[in-house]
Amino acid sequence: MAEHTTHPDGVIRAAGAVVWRGSPGAPEVALVHRPRYDDWSFPKGKLRNGEHPIAGALREVAEETGITVELGRSLPPSHYTKDGRPKRVDYWVARMLSEKRRTDTREVDDVVWLPVEEAARRMTYDWDAGLLRALGAASLATTPLVLVRHALAGSRQDWKGDDDDRPLDENGLRQAEVLARVLDAFGPAELVSSPSRRCVQTLEPYAERAGLPVRLEPVLSETHYDFQGSLLLVKEALAANRPAVFCGHGKTLPDLISEFGGRSGDTRPAKGAFTVLHHNGGRVVAVDRYTV
Repeated sequence: MAEHTTHPDGVIRAAGAVVWRGSPGAPEVALVHRPRYDDWSFPKGKLRNGEHPIAGALREVAEETGITVELGRSLPPSHYTKDGRPKRVDYWVARMLSEKRRTDTREVDDVVWLPVEEAARRMTYDWDAGLLRALGAASLATTPLVLVRHALAGSRQDWKGDDDDRPLDENGLRQAEVLARVLDAFGPAELVSSPSRRCVQTLEPYAERAGLPVRLEPVLSETHYDFQGSLLLVKEALAANRPAVFCGHGKTLPDLISEFGGRSGDTRPAKGAFTVLHHNGGRVVAVDRYTV
């Protein structure tokens, strides 16, 4: 299971992707040429202030290549020193959805599609070769199932009403907006939530963005939690092979995460954090955890 925190102190953060198209068994990958450095590498770039690495990866790929992608599993990050400071570049497997002609060629003046072996010969940096090896370590064509813990919702002790009615606080509403931009990377077609207000509110910004309804399932709530019922919902989503998001609670999600590839005894996710189960043919092949 790969874990991703948002902003380690003092580290320059960047993000990118190994973009592929064609057959998963014989893919082509996109390389970019930067005239400033006269190098060939994968599309990547520095994060903007406050930008989530997933959102940064989508933006950088689009800016440098004109390609719109859907992210899959994470790849090993690159670590090196830049101007005396540590730098980390997070990468993902990314499937091409569409491609348009670029008009700004100052930073990247050429984009080429190459078979994996030819790309390995063309690229400039050793760490990029490692990314290509990691690319073939598991299935390329995967479907995401995202398990989200609701965003920040103040204090349970301070709330005087029914706890199922407790709303997101200001920080939680901001987390939900970030989550909406991040979920774009996985293209979910189905949104499923505990009926608790804080869970529904966590998904609402993405639901409005994507024009999707939020389906309420009481078995995901704290009040009516049913592990077997929740397990059945997730298994049905895996079998349907459609990208989906489930939103629940810190007391209920660890069971599901552990059942589908998490470590035994996983601690509960932070509020607003999410776990992505990347599956192929109903089998989970990779698990990533993120904070917002």
